[in-house]
Amino acid sequence: MTAGAFSAFGAFGGADTPRYLPVAEHGLIGDLRSAALVGTNGTIDWYCCPRFDAPSVFASILDAERGGCFELAADVPTRTKQFYFPDTNVLITRFFADDGVGEIQDFMPIVGDSREADRHRLIRRVVCVRGSLPFRARVAPRFEYGAQPHTVHGQHLQHGQAVFESPSLSLALTSSVPIEVAGPDVWSLFKLHESESAVFALDQVGGDVAPRFCPLSEAEQQFNATVRFWRRWLSRSRYRGRWREMVHRSALTLKLLTYAPTGAIIAAPTTSLPEQIGGERNWDYRYVWIRDAAFCVYALLRLGFTDEAEAFMGFLSERVQLDATKAPGPTGPLQIMYGIDGRRELPERELPHLEGYRGSAPVRVGNDAVSQLQLDIYGALVDSLYLYDKWGQPISSAHWDSISELVDWVCDHWDQPDEGVWETRGGRKNFLYSRLMCWVAIERAMRLAQHRGLPADVVRWGRSRDAIYRRIMRNGWSAERHAFVQHEDSNVLDASLLMMPLAKFISPTDPKWLATLDALGEDLVSDSLVYRYDPQASPDGLRGEEGTFSICSFWYVEALTRAGRLDEARLAFEKMLTYANHLGLYAEEIGHTGEQCGNFPQAFTHLALISAAFDLDRALG
Repeated sequence: MTAGAFSAFGAFGGADTPRYLPVAEHGLIGDLRSAALVGTNGTIDWYCCPRFDAPSVFASILDAERGGCFELAADVPTRTKQFYFPDTNVLITRFFADDGVGEIQDFMPIVGDSREADRHRLIRRVVCVRGSLPFRARVAPRFEYGAQPHTVHGQHLQHGQAVFESPSLSLALTSSVPIEVAGPDVWSLFKLHESESAVFALDQVGGDVAPRFCPLSEAEQQFNATVRFWRRWLSRSRYRGRWREMVHRSALTLKLLTYAPTGAIIAAPTTSLPEQIGGERNWDYRYVWIRDAAFCVYALLRLGFTDEAEAFMGFLSERVQLDATKAPGPTGPLQIMYGIDGRRELPERELPHLEGYRGSAPVRVGNDAVSQLQLDIYGALVDSLYLYDKWGQPISSAHWDSISELVDWVCDHWDQPDEGVWETRGGRKNFLYSRLMCWVAIERAMRLAQHRGLPADVVRWGRSRDAIYRRIMRNGWSAERHAFVQHEDSNVLDASLLMMPLAKFISPTDPKWLATLDALGEDLVSDSLVYRYDPQASPDGLRGEEGTFSICSFWYVEALTRAGRLDEARLAFEKMLTYANHLGLYAEEIGHTGEQCGNFPQAFTHLALISAAFDLDRALG
């Protein structure tokens, strides 16, 4: 078939193929520096190179025409199934046809600090396991979020090599089957018989990294090495409970979201996947939130992954020591989030040339929430340090000095309004959750000082801690709702209140808390799924609705568990597991009909799953 004939054929799948797969119809692969989403149709439709927060190379998940993709599939009608090679992050997509069965093995080799780490090799190994099958491939990168032109150099097409060059990035494609150039793309049509295989490898090249072929033998060796890496890593897990498969998949996902050079863990590998189709709640989550710190450290240490916890604490400690020495800005001494390399500037901008997932504009990169005041982050940070000091390594003297300064700042500023945990853009309020986590910051610091005999102004800290407690109990309780509420001077409920017993602020069987738990169940829970709050009752400055928030659903399981309502907790947990995708992955939210919404997969959700599984398993005995 000629290039012109292929161009006339157009996009794979014909007119009946949907332009966008459901978000949940994807798996994730990565090399601890970047990651790619692979659809159940065999298409890579999200990939940023050379790191998580770099501009996209493939972004057809945000614009089917302009975003770019790497299509690879059987060239006949098929049924497909997708799974992870057991106990790994190697993804298998299988194609079942009348004349045969084939599969694609997608993975990114894990390389240390050698020069090869800069290659960021992405390997797609195609195998015909039964009968015979024709396959087709189209590699269509679109650099800089589809805004930057590129050229294709294909001097070695018959030997399966082409180079895509743009002003900002060059990628080399090597293939074990012949390829041809069609405009800005490269394509291939080939047939495999039983036991035959083909390999496509995509590398970043430039500087000291030159294009390099990936023979079939090397692809098999890299496949086996990558499998060994993931299995060796997962074997360190100490979890032996009832939900081992889901907990371990969550752990493997968290590891994929780790940026190895700094130890940072990103919130999600994607940007602008909408909370509501057609809505504007589309954000860039490829950064590190301080808020996630305590949850990350808690989950990693409980699973036994001390190296990852230590690396993440190193990243956080460096941020704290750098920022605590500076004069506090209008949003306090710390930012709520940082870049994966620790950078502070994350300017938000829109990409109007991309239509957004299923038309959900705007597509945003960067995140202006970085400039918000969110007081809860100090509680999350100090709690993570307390946990790490307890189960990991003792805190250093220099680090304690920085933390003491932060706690002093919290004592002076805990009573001011802020944007809150949900990063609302509707103005600052006196959020209960922000007060709660300020209490946590001071209380955990006092525990740490007492346990280690560290110098601290415990009298002053104690006064502030007690003042926060009394303020919450007095102004955060609504006699009308017979529940704790989202913010002062309101009767609005908020799922973040579920953290009150989890943070040990209130007994999980306190009558006021049990009344709040019942109220949350009546107002915000739907078939075990939990909404963050009601945007109609508490405007957040944004249009549209949103789905249930998956982390809140797992918080609800923990709150029920600690209240002793184990039958309800177990049912809610088991129901929540049914909303995972076919691989056990979760987006940020669950929509009204059970679909995954928002950025995918989300670290926060998988952290909460691990915590809920631990607590519930222990309570069940």
